[in-house]
Amino acid sequence: MKRVLILLILACLMSGCGKQKVAETTFLMETGEVETVAVTETEETLPMAETTVPAIMAIPADKDFVKVTDYIPGVYQELMYATQENFTGQVIYDFQDAYLRYGTVKKLAGVCRDLAEMGLYIKIWDGFRPVSAQFALWEVCPDPTYVADPNVGFSSHSRGNTLDVTLVDENGVELEMPTGFDDFSAKADRDYSDCTAAAANNADILEILMEKHGFTGYAGEWWHYSDTMSYPVEREFEP
Repeated sequence: MKRVLILLILACLMSGCGKQKVAETTFLMETGEVETVAVTETEETLPMAETTVPAIMAIPADKDFVKVTDYIPGVYQELMYATQENFTGQVIYDFQDAYLRYGTVKKLAGVCRDLAEMGLYIKIWDGFRPVSAQFALWEVCPDPTYVADPNVGFSSHSRGNTLDVTLVDENGVELEMPTGFDDFSAKADRDYSDCTAAAANNADILEILMEKHGFTGYAGEWWHYSDTMSYPVEREFEP
């Protein structure tokens, strides 16, 4: 019942309840094509961030690694493992741009299109994670409850089809969510009964749209989503 209500709210927002204006923006479509579409904005939202898709010489294969912002320029990024602002307190990798499989990026573009109609945006906290980074995480936290043991099997982040995300407004300000990133408490799960109504609603919006476009969430972390299309662990690629 809760999801039905939220879906009705989403439908209302996407239909542009209130005073509206129409702008054009360019999106990567899930077919791999680039298309200019009309986006309805309410007076309360600012114009969308610049989303000019660069000329593409050849469309990548779904398994190819691509820089997310090359195909979804309006997405926000703050890779937490490229900073000390994560549970380890250490820099785990040294690149600043999120990389994913192209097939996964196409699905994420669909999520971004739906969110844009609501004046909301995705912020990526983590995308592809090199195998070397997984070993570094395990060295700091050798607990399989929170970190995949690379000696047994790698995190899905090392497959390039998994990302950690949150929602931000048109100014890039993070919306209230059940917890912050890398929270290992029970509040980080997908129950949402132990957080504020606003946080639960925002987490539900994210979950509904991610699932709609072909992602599945990890039960213990509201921010963690994997493409339902799996890929092999990538041992050689380094951004």
